[in-house]
Amino acid sequence: MSRRAVRLTLLSVAIVLVVALVASVVAAVVVVRRPLPQTSGTLHLDGLSAPVVVTRDARGVPTITATTSADLFRAQGYVAAQDRFFEMDYRRHVTAGRLSELVGKNEDALEADKVIRTFGWRRVAQQEWSIIAPETKAALQAYADGVNAYLAGKAPSQIAVEYTVLGLQVDVDAPEPWDPVDSLAWLKAMAWDLRGNYDDELSRARTFTSVGDVDKVDELFPPYPQDLNAPILSKAEASPSATATAAELPLDLKDADLQRAIDSANKALDAVPHLVGDGEGVGSNSWVVAGAHTTSGKPLLANDPHLSISAPGIWQQIGLRCAQVSEACPYDVSGFSFAAMPGVVIGHNDELAWGLTNLGADVTDFFMERTNGDVVQRDDGTEPMTVRSETIKVNGGADVTITVRATRHGPIISDVMDDVSALGDAPGPDGTYSHAYAVSLAWTALAPGHTADALLAIDVAHSASDIARVGRLLEVPSQNIVFATTDGHIGYQAPGRIPVRAKIQGAVPSDGTWPRPGWDSSYDWQGYVDPSDMPHALDPDDGIIVAANQQVTPRGTGPFLTSDWDYGYRSQRIADLLAARTKDGGKLDVADMGALQNDKHNPYADVLVPELLKQNIPDAFDADGQRLLRTWDRSSDADSPAAAYFAAVWRNILRTTFDDDLPDSESPTGDSRWLEVVRTMLDEPSSPWWDDRTTPGLVEGRDEILTRAMISARRQLTATLGRNPQDWSWGKLHDAAPEHAVLGGDSVPALVRELVNPAPIAVGGGSSHVDATAWDASEDSYDVTSAPSMRMVVDLGDLDSSTWVNLTGSSGHPGSKHYTDQFSAWAHGTTFPWPFSAAGVAADAHDRLTLTP
Repeated sequence: MSRRAVRLTLLSVAIVLVVALVASVVAAVVVVRRPLPQTSGTLHLDGLSAPVVVTRDARGVPTITATTSADLFRAQGYVAAQDRFFEMDYRRHVTAGRLSELVGKNEDALEADKVIRTFGWRRVAQQEWSIIAPETKAALQAYADGVNAYLAGKAPSQIAVEYTVLGLQVDVDAPEPWDPVDSLAWLKAMAWDLRGNYDDELSRARTFTSVGDVDKVDELFPPYPQDLNAPILSKAEASPSATATAAELPLDLKDADLQRAIDSANKALDAVPHLVGDGEGVGSNSWVVAGAHTTSGKPLLANDPHLSISAPGIWQQIGLRCAQVSEACPYDVSGFSFAAMPGVVIGHNDELAWGLTNLGADVTDFFMERTNGDVVQRDDGTEPMTVRSETIKVNGGADVTITVRATRHGPIISDVMDDVSALGDAPGPDGTYSHAYAVSLAWTALAPGHTADALLAIDVAHSASDIARVGRLLEVPSQNIVFATTDGHIGYQAPGRIPVRAKIQGAVPSDGTWPRPGWDSSYDWQGYVDPSDMPHALDPDDGIIVAANQQVTPRGTGPFLTSDWDYGYRSQRIADLLAARTKDGGKLDVADMGALQNDKHNPYADVLVPELLKQNIPDAFDADGQRLLRTWDRSSDADSPAAAYFAAVWRNILRTTFDDDLPDSESPTGDSRWLEVVRTMLDEPSSPWWDDRTTPGLVEGRDEILTRAMISARRQLTATLGRNPQDWSWGKLHDAAPEHAVLGGDSVPALVRELVNPAPIAVGGGSSHVDATAWDASEDSYDVTSAPSMRMVVDLGDLDSSTWVNLTGSSGHPGSKHYTDQFSAWAHGTTFPWPFSAAGVAADAHDRLTLTP
């Protein structure tokens, strides 16, 4: 099965909770609404140098206006705590490996704590505090001061209803003061969820144990189809880079001890909660169009990051404005931020707009280590590991102490859950090892960096050179940056701390696609790509840049970034539609960009439907589903019967074709990699992959599998949705159901779940669609696993004409009307006005709060 986000839920909640909430409607309302913040009038905030004004629009989105940067960020911290402190507190407990302190005795929480303590996220964040720029430190400290000013003197029940619920099971004390390092540690969680190809690296190793052949594994990880789906920079001017060639593995992946270590490492990684996103659906769309193609004559920029859906949603909308913009107070910016971080992560200022998408660079490697106790083999000798103890406090339980070991490559992750070290012993008389294997993780984010500097620098960027500076600072996670300016420029910048790997003659993996032998120093990283060598572009001739997780440059050009891209069907659809709309002088506006974000055309159907319609299904009942495909427009609309049928067919094709050949953990998820695998196989009707090995005596080919998949889908949907195909619809199968990270799971009483989880909404779209509401074909459900976490379109000709929408709402309080007041609009593809000018923001204001010194 694919790796799932860890949903940490209370294993039991005292029945007194239900009694307390049901006994009196009035009592329930008081409990739920007590934490709602004051959003109008006047409040005192210690430490301000002058009054700060916080206006909120009809959806509760704040715009903060201050006279100094320190006041601005102090107020941002205060407002973030007003709206979303429990989310912030949950995140800091996760990133510090202290979740058990918050939720009590819980196996998921304890396993997460063990792994994150092993990674040492907060230890690295503490190191970053000593190297970031003074102005970044000042912003983080002011933000923390604002958070703490809000918390001061409040009981937990006044801060968030979640503390009231948790208090029925565990001791809930007043939250600890917010520390600036808590914000830096959050960046590690973001970097982890957007880290690149480690899933594919382990997947290759596990797949090899079943198929036993490197070339066959490579067939399931095909090269990016750059002749079909264009890279971001199709005409990149860059120096050639080496490409991987088939060669012999330097590891015996059939070795039982080695495979056991890999399985243990995978178990540990599965325990990490995903605070931003998880799985192959995580990605983003972004594109920018030059003024030559727009009605305003100025650029348009669109962005919608595809992340896990949660309640509340990941993003917090905000405007940050210095009353008089100057060198001392340079901020005039609006967009999407993270609760826990000062500034704006994605958005625009008065001169420049930017969007981010995951580049997916290969910034992790797994090193197989030969160990003997706390010693590892190193070439012809040995060297000691570093060893430390970590104590995990459990609310209501005994402390748990773990030992963390690390090599020069990184922390040992294979013995976090399972002790594999006892297998090793000393070298024999001939100098060879009878050893245990352990797996260490090399990851660029485990070294301190300057991402916090980058996030504040981009807020005040005004030009391509400013974005290039941001690119040098934005080390992890590696993100594609698209940008546009009010004076008419558009551009692209690839940032990131990208490892340089030695080229090992005749051996895989010299490119980071397979686990590496840690005992051979020639496989160590050789440094990092020079930031000046990272791909970039300014004002391309065609006036269009699309960055949607596809390959960045043509193969063999530029620095090596990764071999594991999204396969580009989504990005190519965007590029094709933009090219068609701008052909012969066509012009685009904000509405056109928003419509493109909601495009539901199914790229899987383009590949498969022509072949499916060639198959003969004699039985009329069984053929009913196939008939839907004959008139289908190939759009995965929520009300489409054909889209529902096709999704069932696709899942059946994958399961029948591959599940018999692969370990359970590698059941196809149905993402763009699998579309590319099947596309290449359609021209090989007798490929051994088609044969279903669970049917002894039969050797199936392409046509048998496609026919069987359609017949099975017809019968499956009959059982699920009814006999008449016209009663079927994709939305009946495909729900968007955001879930609260702590109280949203099935083990919590339904009354609480209904409070914290928004009611599911049927949606269209799907995996690798532009409207990327991904689902996992290895699971039994078609429910959305990741989706556009927000949508924005920025008009650089008139910033007040820009539009935006968040997944759920601006508030993190389940009792607030702003907890879910954007969810329906998001689900139905609509957006809200996004005024930016002082006059526009004032006209849009519904509440006005003055914070006074």
